[in-house]
Formats: sequence, C-alpha cells, structure tokens
Amino acid sequence: MKIELNRANDAVHFAASAASSPVKVHIDGSPEIGGQALGVRPMELVLMALGSCSSFDLIQILKKQRQEIEDISVSVEGERADAVPAVFTHIHLTFNLKGNIDLAKAEKAAELAVKKYCSVHDMLVAGGVKIDYSLLINQVPATSV
Repeated sequence: MKIELNRANDAVHFAASAASSPVKVHIDGSPEIGGQALGVRPMELVLMALGSCSSFDLIQILKKQRQEIEDISVSVEGERADAVPAVFTHIHLTFNLKGNIDLAKAEKAAELAVKKYCSVHDMLVAGGVKIDYSLLINQVPATSV
C-alpha cells in the first residue's frame, strides 16, 4: 500500500492520492501553521479512518445476518491529550442504523466490527487509545459499550 502527498499551494495544503482510487483527498493544517481550511486535518483523517473501517465491517456483518439496512451513519468524537504530541486518549463512535434490524444481532455485529475486524481500531488501541461505541437503531438508543 502506498499513497502520494503533493503540496497544492505554498501553504500547508496537500492533495493525497492512492493507487486504489483516482479521487484526491485534500488535507490542510490549522490556521496557526498556515492552514486555509482547504481540506481536513490529519487527526480528523484518523477519526474518519476509524469510522469508515468500522462501518464497512458493520454493514458486511449485518448483511450476512440478513438484516434489512435502510441507512447507516456514524459520528466519531475524539479527545486528545493536553500535551505534545496531542494524541487521542479517548474516541467514541455512535452508529445510527435505520431499518428492520434486530437489536441483539446489531449489538453482536458492532462488537465484531469495532473490536475484532477493524484494523484501525487495533492500531489505535495498541497506542493506548480508549475506544468505545454506542448504537442507535431507528433513532432509539440501543447500547453503549
């Protein structure tokens, strides 16, 4: 696996690309270092990676369980250390599922998706980050782990 980062202007705005897709991801720094809000920040990308990795796995597991998923979204919130480097100390994911989904199956699927199959989760936990999650099914709080 390999990515390329190319500086997009004379500040700290980069365009990233991967061999797997022609899509460019724009990354920018904070205003304090010259960022111009032209892309997401690197630590936001980490949260996006965790949320998407877990969601991909959750969808696949629910499909195998023959659950009827109408929609899924995930909100990811991270708390960072008050020191340099300002690494994540705690991350919480909230999965919002819509459809005809059995609570027990969704709980098992989320546990597997987040804690067993998501490689981003495993890398972050190995670095000391506490990660937990909660489920909403059709806007009703289902579980929190």
